[in-house]
Parts: sequence; structure tokens; C-alpha cells
Amino acid sequence: MEISLTRRQKLFCDAAAFEVLYGGAAGGGKSYGQLIDAMLYALKYPRSKQIIFRRTLPELEKSLVRTALTVFPKDIYSYQKSVHTGMFINGSLIDFAYCDSEDDVFKYQSAEYDVIRFDELTHFTESMYIYLISRCRGSNGYPKQIKSTTNPGGIGHSWVKARFIDIGAENKVHTVSGLTRIFIPARVTDNSFLLKNDADYIKRLNALSKRDRLALLDGVWDLDGDRFFDSFDRSVHILPAFEIPKDWNRYVALDYGLDMLACYKIAVDNHRRAYVIGELYEGKDSGGKGLIVSEAAKKIKELCGSDKIRAFYAPPDLWSRQKDTGKSIAQLFYENGVALTRVSAGRVHGWLELKEWLSVYPDETGLPSSDLRIFEDCKNLIRTMSSIACDRQNPSDCAKTPHELTHAPDALRYFVSGRPRRTPDIKKPHKYGFEFEKPKPTVYGVGDKIQII
Repeated sequence: MEISLTRRQKLFCDAAAFEVLYGGAAGGGKSYGQLIDAMLYALKYPRSKQIIFRRTLPELEKSLVRTALTVFPKDIYSYQKSVHTGMFINGSLIDFAYCDSEDDVFKYQSAEYDVIRFDELTHFTESMYIYLISRCRGSNGYPKQIKSTTNPGGIGHSWVKARFIDIGAENKVHTVSGLTRIFIPARVTDNSFLLKNDADYIKRLNALSKRDRLALLDGVWDLDGDRFFDSFDRSVHILPAFEIPKDWNRYVALDYGLDMLACYKIAVDNHRRAYVIGELYEGKDSGGKGLIVSEAAKKIKELCGSDKIRAFYAPPDLWSRQKDTGKSIAQLFYENGVALTRVSAGRVHGWLELKEWLSVYPDETGLPSSDLRIFEDCKNLIRTMSSIACDRQNPSDCAKTPHELTHAPDALRYFVSGRPRRTPDIKKPHKYGFEFEKPKPTVYGVGDKIQII
């Protein structure tokens, strides 16, 4: 039997994490990948049991059931419509199920499945998902997984985003509470089969409303209409870590309090483009303990390592003297080996400047780029930058609640307020002295392509 899969469909089929989400743009071939993966598992593990959920029975019958009858070879698969169950010749089965209300989950209270699958996961509530995945169990020794596909949007958008997108870099396995999860993004451009046979599909998606277009064409998860950083785009502003040249200037920017220390190490190249390369995020707001200055300074120095830091940018309130000691927090940091540089805390002007750094433009190759980009391991900065909302009373400022979302963006605002200098261009001898060599883009390999940054 010959099966054709896109590269991302194969990544989904091969993913070994306990919870797998394959999601993003419409037309990426997600449901097809789900069914092929289910068939391969069924054939590999005789008498295995799987279940695939859609929210309603009509959705189920018009999509997955119908597609399975078309895709699965008739000599190895049959479908029993009365019980909504597909059977394979080796005794493996796939139940096609729906869960239209919160109470429907109890229909599966005593069930056992090796793999539980959700098609259009954002159509389900979090409580439905949590209850149903508890039915993934069994003593047959077969691998147990929860594998889901979805588009952004829907009633479950927020919890799905928090569970799979905000935890860290895509295409990487993350361990949360002892269990593994991975998010595999889907793009309509991944599906060469669709584009070949329906050339106008992208045109129809382009005709949708802005929000629907972002979700279904671009697969964007940061959809909230009142997002403060509305130009923040994970596909542009987030990149895998690479080795930073030793001669690039390095800075640290921090927002400090007992509630949270949000601290970032940032490198600046000879074009004055900045890369956030390290994150320190610890405090009561993140479920930890508040750090006193000596503890914070120690951790900041660990973040810096052997790198030479040109400046440690911090807000002016750290220079206020404490009544009990007569010392400022900035002085305490200095006594513990971290000499802070005071920067302006002006919010509106600082945010405007930060948005300028985040503005998107075509790079030397014509691909979208930005003057500020973030290594994918700085997950709290990425999460908060994509979540913080506008102040409803002042659109030029961000909301100050929830307070936990403000620390990391504030630190980044202090960085741009510090007017970081670019790394000097390399000089070469000249008969009249020295001249600057024209900067050249630095090329790094990223995944299976070359990206110029």
C-alpha cells in the first residue's frame, strides 16, 4: 500500500510525545494526517483500540467517517454504521465518537483506549479534554497517546493555546507535570496536494475577515483583537538559537521586585538589530519565591556567564532610598556585583519605541524580518508579549492587569529606552587611515533551510 504524506503530516505520525497537537491553517491536511496515523497504528498493533472525537455527530459523519471510507483500503477495513465503529482485519478498531455537551463525557466513563484523538480540538472545552484523556489506558503494552488536530479560534482557543502553544518552541517536545507535549504547526502551503488541485483555495481564504484570515490562512494563534503588540508575529519575531558572534555587544535589561525578576540578555549586531538570547524569570507571580537582591544578583551573573555586558538597564524606581537602610536597591545590586544603568520609565514613549523595534520589514532576501527578535527558549517573554492587552482607557499604554503579564515586556521596554549601540563594523587598513567595511548579512543554518538574519 502506497501512502503519500506531506512533511508535516509525517512529523505528526512519527511524534512520540504523549500529547500531540497538529494545528494551524485550514487546508494543511490535518484530518487526513490524523486518519492515516490512526490506520498505521491499527495495522501495527493488532486488536488495538482507538477513538476519534468530533464535537457533534453530523460533523463526524460528514468529515472523518466519510473520509475514512474513501482512504482506508476496503480489503482491510469495514465500517459498522449502527455503532460508529471501524474494524480492521487484524481485530483493531476505531470508534468514531462525538461529545456535544459537558455531560456527554460520562458516556465514556468505563472506556479504555490506546490512542484518543480529537479532530478540531478548539471546539471542545478544557474540562471535556481533561476528562476524556483519562480514558487513555490499558495493560496491553501498546504505546498510549493523545493526538489532536485543530485550527485556531473556537470556544477552546484560549486553553489550547495555553496548553500547547505558550509552553515553548514549536516542533519540540516539552515536559509538563511529568508528561510530554509537542505542537506541530500546519500551513496551507504545506499541502501541495490541495494547492495542485484547487489553485483558488488561498484566494478564498484571503477574502475572509481579518481575524478569520489570520486563523485559517496564516494559522496565527495570537488572535485577541485588543492585543497591545498587534504586530508581534511568532513566525517573524521568534527564531531558533544560534551561536552569537563574540564581538557583538551584549546588554541586560531587567524588571525587579519580590513579585518577579524578569531579566533578559540581549545581543546587538552591527546593524543595530537585537536578539533576546537569554531569559531569567522567577518570582511569586510565577509560583516561585521572591528573590532578595543578593539572590537576584547571583542569578543575573549566572545568566551572563562569561559574556562582557555593556550595560544592565533598569528603571529609576530602583534608585529610591529605603527608609530602614538608607540604601537604594540599585546600590544593593552594585554591592552584589551588578552595576545598574538607570533608564527612563516613560511608558507611552517607551512602548512606541519598542513597537518600532518590532515593526516588520523585508530583509536582504525579501523575507519578513524585524529589528528585535527572540530566541525560542525565552518562553515567558514570548507568552506575555503575545498576550498582554491594550489599556481600555489609554490605547497608547498596555493593560496593567493581569500584573504577571507586565514584567517581561517592561524589561524589554527598559532595553530600548537605554539606547543600545550597535556593534562597531569591522575595520580594515587603508592608505589614508581606516575605513568601515560594508556590513554583510550573517547567515545561519536553521532546520532544513538557510535563513539570513
